[in-house]
Amino acid sequence: MMNAYDYASQASGSFALPDACFKVKSLMEDQSSTVEDFANVISVDPSMTSRLLKIANSAVYNFPGEISTISRAITIIGTAAIYNMMLVDVAASAFKHFANQAINLKRFWKISVFTAAAAKNLAIKSNIADIERLFVAGLLANFGELLVAKVDANIAKKIDHYEGSKLPWQVQKHLLGFTYMDVSAELLKIWQIPEKIVLPIRYFNEAQSIQINKDIPVLYLASRLALIECFPQRFSLDELLDSKVFKRLSIDEDDLIFARDIAQIEADDILTMMNANMF
Repeated sequence: MMNAYDYASQASGSFALPDACFKVKSLMEDQSSTVEDFANVISVDPSMTSRLLKIANSAVYNFPGEISTISRAITIIGTAAIYNMMLVDVAASAFKHFANQAINLKRFWKISVFTAAAAKNLAIKSNIADIERLFVAGLLANFGELLVAKVDANIAKKIDHYEGSKLPWQVQKHLLGFTYMDVSAELLKIWQIPEKIVLPIRYFNEAQSIQINKDIPVLYLASRLALIECFPQRFSLDELLDSKVFKRLSIDEDDLIFARDIAQIEADDILTMMNANMF
């Protein structure tokens, strides 16, 4: 019987992380790296260059004057944010690569994008630095679903079509012996994604008992807000959320609702842009 690593290994063999990601990660770990070093890696990818300049000139940074060079854009956005941006692009490409008809892709994307947006907004409310890291963790958390669907469509269909009161990861654990998040974590580990991104994915469903850092309860809350957003008739805040978890983040229920409301707007905007290209 296959385990989480087995699924991840099959996937990693058919879809490799681009060299640029490894190069940027290596540069981030080298204290002697310069902005020009990062620019040299990014400049060979026209798509990444275009996106980087677009983001640098967006209202998010509100920088006076047009940003027209890669090095200037890197200075404004920061190398960590650029690395996370690259991972989002990789995720989008990989999602297309592994997509099939065994699961509801629109539902998959809605949960993934909403979890990412909610995680980012909860991180802001919790005064966590590097909010892009949690956006990426939220986006990639359920990636394992695509891998299982690719390898074993029948079992993925059973999990996808389950309509009882059990939580999705409880159904996954029952039918697979592990969760989609376990597969996601194994694949990201193979891809040498930073442990700061992998760790909350691996442990967020155990947030009530594991207290390693704030990232874990953030992803716990974000994933459950996404579940309620996608299945409002089946799940509610009172049923899914342990108040002790969000109190550990020094936020209250009003903060939680605010993060959810902003995530709804952001996720809708992202999904609207994606729909034209993917569905």
